[in-house]
Amino acid sequence: MAAIVLVHGIDNQSESADLIESHWLPALAGGMRLAGRGDIADRLWPPRSRPDSIECRAAYYGGLFRAPDRQGAGEDPRDWTPEQTILAETLALEWLEHVAERTPAGSADAEQARLAFEIARDPARAGAMGRGNVLRQAIKTLARVSWVANAGMYVAERFFLTSLAQVTLYLTNDSTRAQAREAVLGLVGADTRAIISHSLGSVVAYECAHLMKNSLSLLVTLGSPLGLHTIVTDRLDPPPSFPPRVAAWLNVGNNEDVVAAEPDLRPLFAHDVPAASRFEGVWFAEPGKDPHRAATYLGRIAVGRAVIEALA
Repeated sequence: MAAIVLVHGIDNQSESADLIESHWLPALAGGMRLAGRGDIADRLWPPRSRPDSIECRAAYYGGLFRAPDRQGAGEDPRDWTPEQTILAETLALEWLEHVAERTPAGSADAEQARLAFEIARDPARAGAMGRGNVLRQAIKTLARVSWVANAGMYVAERFFLTSLAQVTLYLTNDSTRAQAREAVLGLVGADTRAIISHSLGSVVAYECAHLMKNSLSLLVTLGSPLGLHTIVTDRLDPPPSFPPRVAAWLNVGNNEDVVAAEPDLRPLFAHDVPAASRFEGVWFAEPGKDPHRAATYLGRIAVGRAVIEALA
């Protein structure tokens, strides 16, 4: 069993556990160094044979979304059920609303998002467009957001479409949900000190934390959609609550990350924190070329400090 378990998020269907570890661990070690504990960072990365090395493993469930193995929502909305289409459209519109709210007023990103959001929320105009066209227009508008537009329209649209499909499939397909949970719980044991999760992986990790039989020093959720009220929150199993066997929960949000939800999860999940536990929220504003990527979060000092404490 691993001392630290990593849980990846959306758009990792072409990766593997080994690749995810090679991407995440240098960033996590960097956060530890910034927190002043290079000695612990050296035990984590680079990998080397030493008796005090920290066992860190990535729980991989991305293969569930690979084309030959998918059941249900693939990347073609024409294959989605009515429930999945409604869920994907609602999620896309929440993302549009985040763009309109969080980007500078008067910017092209904000204006495009605001206009598309207003059209979609107008029953007459949305009805004239048709549900499928509302979703397609939302995706096209999201693909013009500056931090993804540089990759090209095709790549940007595919990113959002893939993200919508994977979130929707996890929330609507019991088999996918069960297998993703098994990938995480299979690495968790009595010696596990921390679970670090990103994006959709934070939903998986939250649900797994409630199923754990052993205590856990630290749960970290990064760029999490757990605060999406009408999409994710209402479909969580169990409903929003603090995992009873978790000693500390750290949620980190980037205000520039429109894929995630509200950066502060405490109003939703901190109402029943055990007396001996704590819930911390940290958020920052860092646009960069991809504010949603895992490394943007993993290298934060707050993450490094929390993991150091959990290992201690």
